[in-house]
Amino acid sequence: MNAVFLVLGLFIPRITLLIFWLFVGLPQNSVPFIGDLLLAIFFPRVLIIIYIVENLGVASPWFWIHLVVALILYFWAGKKVRKATR
Repeated sequence: MNAVFLVLGLFIPRITLLIFWLFVGLPQNSVPFIGDLLLAIFFPRVLIIIYIVENLGVASPWFWIHLVVALILYFWAGKKVRKATR
């Protein structure tokens, strides 16, 4: 996997997926095209984590970095939504 893809995927996952799809090409994966499309629109971080698992495995530090960032953002956003609805 490209290191640029992994780093940009941490900060701007949708834009990274779009740029790599248009110009470079997505990493090898077993996800069908419709799955790629739907996950890129609704859950881009999950799609990037799937790419990492299929290409580098779960022992890769990139997997754990992306997983921790995804969980932090998930819980942080949930906290912000609860605060806003009060």
